[in-house]
Formats: sequence, structure tokens, C-alpha cells
Amino acid sequence: MLSSKEKERYNRQLLIEDLGIEGQERLKKSKVFIAGAGGLGSPISIYLGAAGVGTLKIVDQDIISLSNMNRQILYNSIDIGRKKAYVAKEKLEALNPEIKVEVVSKTITKDNIFEFIDGVDLIMDAMDNFPARYILNDAAFEKNIPFIYGGVYGLEGALTTMIPGKTVCLRCIVNDAPSESTPPVLGSAPGVIGCLQSIEAIKYLSGVGSLLKNRLMIFDGFNMRFREVKLSPDLRCSVCAQK
Repeated sequence: MLSSKEKERYNRQLLIEDLGIEGQERLKKSKVFIAGAGGLGSPISIYLGAAGVGTLKIVDQDIISLSNMNRQILYNSIDIGRKKAYVAKEKLEALNPEIKVEVVSKTITKDNIFEFIDGVDLIMDAMDNFPARYILNDAAFEKNIPFIYGGVYGLEGALTTMIPGKTVCLRCIVNDAPSESTPPVLGSAPGVIGCLQSIEAIKYLSGVGSLLKNRLMIFDGFNMRFREVKLSPDLRCSVCAQK
């Protein structure tokens, strides 16, 4: 049940007819795994925390640096040199004391991913490289956990929501991982994609609206346009073809 304080905190979103008290209670009972606390992880975690998602589990091994400041809005210059995971916990619990924030300062690998996603309702991709995303994707489909992908490059970005057994997986969309060179990023581009990912997450967890299933939304910030690409499964995919 929501407390009177929670009803006041979430008042504006409780006014959304399809969400209401029942949807908010579903958010409160949910646990979301956020892989990464950087450019995408910052807006994702801020808006999921502010919306009242009951438990956020964040994994990120990085140390905050000056080069993060143009896009990683969870942090301030005084945080430089500290571990992102621990600072993220402090900031998010200060933002919303009603939620629980679990953090781990480790690199996500094939060996530990199942430990991190145990008991979660949703996996949020906030990584900046495809090898790490493939680890998330493969684990999500093996454990039947929905997975929301997001990526950015320069002033552009893309996202989609993947549901095991109902949609394509990331390997159907991108067969071979692109090079791991440092991508250019305008700070507000991950803000756009991260916010959209958080909306998809809130919709999924609360049961409102329709999701980006088998649809890739592409954001072109140079020309300020959105377009949508329909996705088809790769019948030879080793991850999801048998789902």
C-alpha cells in the first residue's frame, strides 16, 4: 500500500488515468537492474527513482572523471575520483528516500551477470559497448527477463524493448559488434534516449500503454526527427530463435 507521503510525492503521475494507485503500487513492488551509471544510466536511474520504482540495482565499476561531466548528470565536479556506483546510491536515495538502491562496483561479465539479474523484473541497458550489451541480451533471454536497449552516437540514438518469446533480441538487430572505439556523444543525446528508456520501463512495470516491441525507434538530433524501423527475427539466431 502507498503511504500518504508517497501519494503526495507521486501525485502528478497518479493523475494519469491508466496508471493510478494500482499502477503506482506495481512500480513500488518492482526491481530493476540498471547496467551502467553513466550517460544513459544517469537519466534512467533518476527518472525511475523519482517515479517510485521500489528497488534499483545498479552495477558500474568506473571512477568519476572530468570527461564524464558533459553527459553523466548524476554527478558533480566535486565527485571526481569517487566510484560511480556509490555516488549514484547517495544521489538517488537523497532524491527519493522511499526507494531502495542496491549498487555493485564491478565489471559485468558472463561469469557474474546471472548473480546481478537474480530476482529482477527488468533489465535496462545503459552500457556504451556491444560486447557488454550482448552479455545482457543473452542473459535476459535465457532467464526470460524483459530487456530495454538504448544506444547513442553523437547527436543520434536508438532504443527498443525486447520481451523473450515475443520479440527479436539484440543479436537479431546487430549481428556483429561494432568496434570499441570511444564514441562521440553530445551530452543531451543520452538524456533523450535514457528518458525514453525510462518511460518504456515505467509503462512495462505499471502495465500501461503499448511498448516498442519489434520496433526500433531512431532519434536523429541533427535534423530533430524520430523514425521507426520494424524488426524481424533472425531465424538462425542462436539466442532467441528457439524462444
